[in-house]
Amino acid sequence: MSREIIYAAIPHREPFLLVDEVVEQDERRIVCRKAFRGDEFWFAGHYPEYPLVPGVLLCEAAMQAGAILLSALAVEDDIDEPGTARVPVATRMNDVRFKRMVRPGDTIQMEVTLSEQLATAFYLSAKVTVEGAVAVRFNFACTMGPAGADRDD
Repeated sequence: MSREIIYAAIPHREPFLLVDEVVEQDERRIVCRKAFRGDEFWFAGHYPEYPLVPGVLLCEAAMQAGAILLSALAVEDDIDEPGTARVPVATRMNDVRFKRMVRPGDTIQMEVTLSEQLATAFYLSAKVTVEGAVAVRFNFACTMGPAGADRDD
């Protein structure tokens, strides 16, 4: 999937866009990739003698993949604001398990599956791998939030 399609699906941009490509996708599952070149800003200070991708960024990458998956649901026809654009916003992370370090030069693959939807709450599971080995697994939840700059944060 081209970068323009990813840009259309989620509001994230460099330097915080952590999805390079969508490998496959259906209504309930998405597989994405991200290559870490080594020149990303966090490597200078996150274990400079043995640079690592921060675990929280591995989780963020998977949640961005999940947001792309949910982007088809980004317009809600609610009573107060019909046709309002919405973006998935993370509300919870559970059972996070880090299994492998990710280093400069590694490419991660994020597999995210929509487990359940209850009204405007979406429950997903994520697995991030490097060369087939699990780097992190976790479950997370999202709801749809306002997409525009005029939102009340």
